[in-house]
Amino acid sequence: MTVSTLTARREFLKFLAASPYVAALGGAAAFLERSLLAAPAQRGLETLSSPSAAITVFDFEEPAHRTVPQGHWAYMTSGVDDDGTIRANRAAFEQVQLRPRRLRDATRVDMRVDLFGATYNSPIFICPVGGQKAFHPEGEVAVARAARARGTLQFLSTVTSSSIEDVNRALGRPAWYQFYASNSWPINEQMLRRVEAAGCTVLALTVDNTTGRLSETYLRTRPADVKQCEACHDGGPGAPQSYFSRPMYQGLNMTGVLRQDPAMDWAFADRLRKFWRGKLVIKGIDTREDARLALEHGFDAILVSNHGGRATETLRATLEALPEVVAEVGNRIPVYVDGGFRRGADIFKALALGAKAVGVGRPYIWGLGAFGQAGVDRVLEILQGELKLAMGNCGTQTVADITRAYVAAPNWKL
Repeated sequence: MTVSTLTARREFLKFLAASPYVAALGGAAAFLERSLLAAPAQRGLETLSSPSAAITVFDFEEPAHRTVPQGHWAYMTSGVDDDGTIRANRAAFEQVQLRPRRLRDATRVDMRVDLFGATYNSPIFICPVGGQKAFHPEGEVAVARAARARGTLQFLSTVTSSSIEDVNRALGRPAWYQFYASNSWPINEQMLRRVEAAGCTVLALTVDNTTGRLSETYLRTRPADVKQCEACHDGGPGAPQSYFSRPMYQGLNMTGVLRQDPAMDWAFADRLRKFWRGKLVIKGIDTREDARLALEHGFDAILVSNHGGRATETLRATLEALPEVVAEVGNRIPVYVDGGFRRGADIFKALALGAKAVGVGRPYIWGLGAFGQAGVDRVLEILQGELKLAMGNCGTQTVADITRAYVAAPNWKL
């Protein structure tokens, strides 16, 4: 079954799930469990035999689905509320058209970029995803090895299932560290001192999920008996101790501490800015107003992000939010973006709209879940190859050459 056919089938199943006829099957939740998330073998779907057989990153989704435990798969694929922001992230790319220029030498395309003084082979970076051993036993270390082979920037999550020290050794250079700020400043200081001692010089404060989220699809599609989850989640999935037992919390007394501080404000940002001696990125900004405040409070970069559709059901794509953030900051600090990127052409569009680097999340997790390090490596190879192809076909030889002139968005105010 082709990727387009599979996608169409899933969208059709989602449509049917809202139908009154589905009530006869026990409701939408039962229908989805039986149909959309049923065992792949029962659906008769073909799968990859090796990473090298993949043509696009979408080819890794089904083999990962077959391999990853159902509860972990449901958690990774789901968004919040009606999953509308996940769909909005993808739909936005259809609103942006390419304006290629012809008769330009495409043999000299150079994708290399400099990000805070370090050179990477492309502007594509690996987004922070927590608990990657849920998808493969080697987790973030396998991802780091693939990133090293492809010259790719790796962001590491606070709730990583591998330590920052192990990841940096595998990566061969310091990862960037995504930071969930707790409501205890002493705890924050202890964690950040460890991160700094590990050699990390770039910290990204996540600000888009401080009050939690309603993961409706996950709650409806995870295993009915969550006791089986006790093996890898202390206290069950979602319990605080299931996070606090992870490597970056080891040695910290988290009794009575919230993993994320719902009272976090710009005064906290000032305190963090004063404490952290490296580069400080703010992750989760989607408006010009907050972009202006990020500048005023001394952030070194902005990551336009909606947590992959897993924070607030904004129904607004990061690609659509990107231009107003870029316009607000001008060239004073770099702007990065993530959210729904699956193609090299998607990445080209974000670069044309002003992003300096573009993050990819679920696709490399598909690769990891399906084939481990080799799967992640192939996902990065495909995306880098597609971006190089788009750059050559559009007549841009360097990333710096990609400007607003290479895209059109008739329905947007650019």
